[in-house]
Amino acid sequence: MKNLWLSLLTNRRDTSVLLFAFLLCTALLAVSASAAPTAGLRVALYAPDGTTVLNETSVSIPWMEQNLPVQGDGVTHYYHQGPVFVDDKEGQWDPEETTNFKDMGAVKGTAVMDLCDLVGGSAPGDEVMVKAIDGYHVEFPRENIYNPAPRQGNISICWYNGEESSVGERQGTGYPPSYNVGMRLVFFAENSTNSAGKHVFGNQDMRAVMPAETIHLFDDLYPSTSGYTVKWVDEVRVYQGGYQGSSDILPKSYESKMDETYPAPPTSACAGAFLPFIALGFMCGVLFIRGCRT
Repeated sequence: MKNLWLSLLTNRRDTSVLLFAFLLCTALLAVSASAAPTAGLRVALYAPDGTTVLNETSVSIPWMEQNLPVQGDGVTHYYHQGPVFVDDKEGQWDPEETTNFKDMGAVKGTAVMDLCDLVGGSAPGDEVMVKAIDGYHVEFPRENIYNPAPRQGNISICWYNGEESSVGERQGTGYPPSYNVGMRLVFFAENSTNSAGKHVFGNQDMRAVMPAETIHLFDDLYPSTSGYTVKWVDEVRVYQGGYQGSSDILPKSYESKMDETYPAPPTSACAGAFLPFIALGFMCGVLFIRGCRT
């Protein structure tokens, strides 16, 4: 056995495979560590250069719940809408809100507006970024944060779910980490534009209230408000004069971006945690068998 492993380690090709397996495990562990429920937020105000921090603070879920207005009641469900795959361009907006709803659960949370006020608020021309722990981020004009139309509702960071989603992605219930997609960005739209009385921020609502440059298109073709629903939020940033890009933002990741087309299956934290070790074990097993045959 000793000679077997010695031969494996002295063989350059096999050593390269082991090194690759180690690096793969490290990368997988980094991804699994970054994609996880969050329990606190950093809120920051940035100067027009996009780098200088003028003011910042950190808040926990208990502090937000106790000190800021609470959005939602833990009973009412709120929805976004995914892409509508029809050829007719007008039909893709689905003005009657008839299909592909994404149930966000019976959520409660804190309005992004109230979080911005903790660091000095926002002025006309500013943009507000909501960022996930893995680097994925979305930006909104000040107007949509501070003066939302009723059909849009307050853009909020949700930290509690009182009831599981009826269809689509499983959210988890309670507070994070049991609320396993929390904290999550959700629009608290009213129900006046939905014939079934559901609180849906639909694709037609997005067209009515969002500037053209901030409209989300799935695959750069189909309108979809689900693209806004970032999960695992850990930061809210106010950029004076608008977000122009800055060096400390990671490339956009899709771990925290919602599956806009089909319901995502429930994820297992345990399975994700063991995946790197399974990969490493497989690599070592292959090398062991090769060594036995030589």
